[in-house]
Amino acid sequence: MNINSARFTISNTDVNKCPAGNLHEYAFIGRSNVGKSSLINMLTGRKGLAMTSSTPGKTMLINHFLINDSFYIVDLPGYGYAQRGKESREELKKIIDSYILNRAQMTNLFVLIDCRHEPQKIDMDFMAWLGENEVPFAIVFTKTDKLGPEAGKRRIAEYCEKLLEQWEELPPVFVTSSQSGKGREELLDYIEELNKLPVE
Repeated sequence: MNINSARFTISNTDVNKCPAGNLHEYAFIGRSNVGKSSLINMLTGRKGLAMTSSTPGKTMLINHFLINDSFYIVDLPGYGYAQRGKESREELKKIIDSYILNRAQMTNLFVLIDCRHEPQKIDMDFMAWLGENEVPFAIVFTKTDKLGPEAGKRRIAEYCEKLLEQWEELPPVFVTSSQSGKGREELLDYIEELNKLPVE
């Protein structure tokens, strides 16, 4: 798939104020500082489309980006940022849960995992919750450029083994690097295939 146009359309905290219509939406989520904005910029080929920050927990809104005038990429707030107060964390959880569970146009949720870390309970619990609620999702390993090729493969294999202790089969898995562009084609091809399906 070629990305010919990508533009920001709206930010909000209320799923009911998301864009009207029946275009497919592909949402990206992960723990704070997992490289979400960088991945969106890499996929779209627009360096400053999603605002990146070295400060974790900056995305507090549901951000919609219209791609090729035919589907949306959605940047969701990161979860699990410990330095937020309890009230703020609960408010964010409400925003995220409401979008994921109630947005009919959301065709797939991409869950980003930093490949440098051991499996984290918060990620495992979140994916288990997605499974319980029958939310279609895929796993995207990020920051693979930070590890050597062999170390990266080993870490991802270990992670998938851990997931298979809870899951009968894995959802689609993508391996990416926003620095090198690794995984871009595979992710865009996957989105292109899903775009052929009707929006439920």
